[in-house]
Amino acid sequence: MTRPIARVLALLEILQGGGTHTVADLAERLDVDDRTVRRYVERLLDLDIPVRSTRGRYGGYRLAPGYRMPPLMLSDEEALAVLLGLVTGRRSGQITTSVAAVESAIAKVRRVLPTTLSPRLDALLEVTDFTAPAKPALPADADVLLTVALATRDRHPIALAYLAGHGGASDRVVHPYGVVAHSGRWYLTGHDSVSGEVRTFRVDRITAAAPRAGTFDVPAGFDPGRQVLASIAGAPHRHEVSVRIRSTAGEIRAVFPSAIASLEEDGPWTRVRIRAENLDWIPPLLARLDRPFVVEQPDELRDLIRALAERLIANTNRER
Repeated sequence: MTRPIARVLALLEILQGGGTHTVADLAERLDVDDRTVRRYVERLLDLDIPVRSTRGRYGGYRLAPGYRMPPLMLSDEEALAVLLGLVTGRRSGQITTSVAAVESAIAKVRRVLPTTLSPRLDALLEVTDFTAPAKPALPADADVLLTVALATRDRHPIALAYLAGHGGASDRVVHPYGVVAHSGRWYLTGHDSVSGEVRTFRVDRITAAAPRAGTFDVPAGFDPGRQVLASIAGAPHRHEVSVRIRSTAGEIRAVFPSAIASLEEDGPWTRVRIRAENLDWIPPLLARLDRPFVVEQPDELRDLIRALAERLIANTNRER
């Protein structure tokens, strides 16, 4: 649901477009009733924004002639940092608000930039290309995310309505230890009242959040980022993979990051455990590591490794 402050700002955006707008037109565009439109206008007046009303058949609301929102006072470097942050964050999936919110923010920043700076930044955005493909983000509800963040900072318990990946809904109280952004998603990790354990929750699956009274202490040395990565790596999947590699954990981590694999060191060998929906991507990474290894399970992985080796040999022996 759109919050009232968002609709007030939307009303200001409409009025800044110029002209006189009837109450009925504004009510339809904002999806509210006539009385609410008038209340939003009063809020703008309280902010000293000169909204003028006209009576009669063609009456309505407009901004006072000559009124303009003050320009955004940013240096060249500051403006470049803001716009590039929004653009690259959107493409990489790291800005996990809605696409509409990001595009609206970019448009607003560009519109209020000084006239001497705007064409130069436009030119940069038009000619810039990216080597990595764009990644989709899974946006979390802004109100839920901010509520969760505030409870985490102030160490207040929070009541959650949660929809699991299998579709099951549940209500629980969580002591939020940390909020983590990873691969286009927001995660909340903390002590869960239902399981009695530290759990990780995807914020985009939280349908409602409300702070509760009381406070709590975060365990000493707790690392939210590490906890989230461990939870992702340990999530159930179709295949349980176990491979012993004669290499150090540091060398293996360069190929198999903690988000996808857990490691157990055993002398000169390290056991790599992976939970995966498919196995096709694992043989090329083992080849890239280029260290002796033993596949403990599953048998399908051995077959895929042999098939990759045969393709490489065939391609090597192919006549030019």
